[in-house]
Amino acid sequence: MFDLHRLRLLRELKHRGTLAAVAAALSYAPSSVSQQLSQLETEAGVPLLEPVGRRVRLTPQAEILVAHTEAVLERLERAEADVAASLTDLTGTLRIASFQTAALTLVPAALGLLRDQHPHLRVHVTHREPERALPALEARDFDLVLAEEYPGNPRPRPAGLQQEDLLDDPLHLALPRSAGAADADGPTAPLRSLADHPWVMEPEGTAARQWAMALCRGAGFEPDVRFETTDLLLHQRLVELDHAAAFLPGLVWSGQAPTVTLRPLPRGRRTRRIFTVVRQGRGRHPAVLACRDALRRAVGLHSRRE
Repeated sequence: MFDLHRLRLLRELKHRGTLAAVAAALSYAPSSVSQQLSQLETEAGVPLLEPVGRRVRLTPQAEILVAHTEAVLERLERAEADVAASLTDLTGTLRIASFQTAALTLVPAALGLLRDQHPHLRVHVTHREPERALPALEARDFDLVLAEEYPGNPRPRPAGLQQEDLLDDPLHLALPRSAGAADADGPTAPLRSLADHPWVMEPEGTAARQWAMALCRGAGFEPDVRFETTDLLLHQRLVELDHAAAFLPGLVWSGQAPTVTLRPLPRGRRTRRIFTVVRQGRGRHPAVLACRDALRRAVGLHSRRE
């Protein structure tokens, strides 16, 4: 009989990559993690880890054990959801990760709705971009993640995660004051007119940056990216002060009137999809169901303010 705790450590190693990361996440000493995994190897009767430089990787037999561990943990989460559903009062802690604009506009309204309906539910919110939040969701650091997907740049959909659409958020080209009128007609003319302007974009490796670069290159130019940040309020401010052009989503304005000149983007590139993601075993938990319902109602409140 395998020890479930040790199996979970092996699973943690798969998701976090290093023994040190596992130890830090679980508040263990690295030597303790290593000792527990050595004992699991003894139980399995086969090597589970092999050295790769200074790190280790899972053997094929370890991958088999992790796959079964995922199934066991999913079933345990379903059991937890069933127990919670049998109670009349919703308690415990719900851990949410959200990217910035959703955290500014949708999450506060949803928190208010949750507080009114479920006052004994503790909600913990972390600002984290989807690129980091989704792997953390798989590692069980969060219960629900608010994520985004840009047009033409679909995200991989891991089998163990379940998505639910929340809204389509319009995307706009934000013009600095010094930008002149486009000399030519056509859907990409406003974009081409900014070919020689400085730009602010999200950092390389993010979905937003990949989408923005593809859009500019499709219009026939390589953008001069002088400012990089995930803070879209800073994007907005740099446009307002005539330092850069930017692509800004509708949620930035929080239902208020835009403070910069906006132009439409080419068809098929005008909206980003915003959705919630949970692990399959967590989707039926009453706290997750309540949170998703609150977020949907928050979207309705936001839409009425626009």
